[in-house]
Amino acid sequence: MATDTLIAVEHLFRWYGTTCAVNDLSFEVRRGEVLGFLGPNGAGKSTTMQVITGNLAPSAGRVTINGIDILEQPKAAKASLGYLPEQPPVYREFTVDEYLRFCARLNRIERAGIHQAVERAKERCGLEQVGRRLIGNLSKGYQQRVGIAQAIIHQPDVVILDEPTVGLDPIQIREIRALIRELGKDHSVILSTHILPEVQATCTRVQIINRGELVLSDSIDGLAWRMQSSSLLIGLRAAPAPALLADIAGVHAAEQVDPHRIRVQHDPGENPAEAIAERAVREGWGLFELTPERRSLEDIFVDITTTEAEEAAA
Repeated sequence: MATDTLIAVEHLFRWYGTTCAVNDLSFEVRRGEVLGFLGPNGAGKSTTMQVITGNLAPSAGRVTINGIDILEQPKAAKASLGYLPEQPPVYREFTVDEYLRFCARLNRIERAGIHQAVERAKERCGLEQVGRRLIGNLSKGYQQRVGIAQAIIHQPDVVILDEPTVGLDPIQIREIRALIRELGKDHSVILSTHILPEVQATCTRVQIINRGELVLSDSIDGLAWRMQSSSLLIGLRAAPAPALLADIAGVHAAEQVDPHRIRVQHDPGENPAEAIAERAVREGWGLFELTPERRSLEDIFVDITTTEAEEAAA
């Protein structure tokens, strides 16, 4: 029976000896989402992707694809999946057409429908002009396109892309990102990456994994809210003690940056700039600067992963 939840990961664990690569991971992917799966190198992203696609057995936990348990009914579950691993699984000695016909047969597409499936995948991935060329003679960007084409040739509900733009030049990266956005219109996509701009450019939702654990799950809109100004840099000719600013409503903390500048931290939803300006005028502090500081996705990513690492070390 069709459901909006295409992938459900429940309490997933994966151990390598005494090393826990994935630690009690749970999340869902819904129809029509492009999910950015973020994390530093070694965080457990690729291990998670391999378990979801049935290429690696979990140590514990459950993965269902369209409600089908991937361990109990692997063939039925995998029929709804398209997968591009970090290294595209292409045969360099094949032409693009030969390879895609081969992939169509692997995905049990009926003989009468193979030609149409190949042409459709080539069109969607911009491969119409290179069908007769050897894959080994194509640029890396085009080889990535071939890898994506094999992942979608059977029109799966979910497409999983593991680091799809690694090693590409800026023009190729832009083209692959545009392709991923296009795929998101007809498929649910999981994009595993450690490249932060990738997520903002292509995804509707983001998850951050660190040391095998899920440490953030939010929509792109929610992430944008997190990236709103959460601190103010204040320049004062007669700067008071930071504690006086910390008493102002909406200010969480204040720290001295230099003899004439103080940084105050505040809730993104409650900007105390007006109250600070009024207080500065009333007290004669000589206000000459009041600058909001925006947090980037990189700031959020570093804060979360660094905090988690420090807590684990402690």
